[in-house]
Amino acid sequence: MELTERQKEILRAVIREFMEEAEEVGSLSLVEKYDLGVSSATIRNEMVKLMGLGLLEKSHISSGRLPTDQALRLYVT
Repeated sequence: MELTERQKEILRAVIREFMEEAEEVGSLSLVEKYDLGVSSATIRNEMVKLMGLGLLEKSHISSGRLPTDQALRLYVT
């Protein structure tokens, strides 16, 4: 699976935030806490792509995202 650098950066930020807070991660919290250099809309679009790759999931329609087991395995390798 080939991810863009931006997708890798967003995925790492989601995983770090999830590991710190143990809660779903939203795009606004990533914009506020991490210097990703993109808007929250761009982050949401990338999160949708990462969900399509099976790396993120969400439990509710209006909720943030959670890393999948597959994403966590990628993170530690």
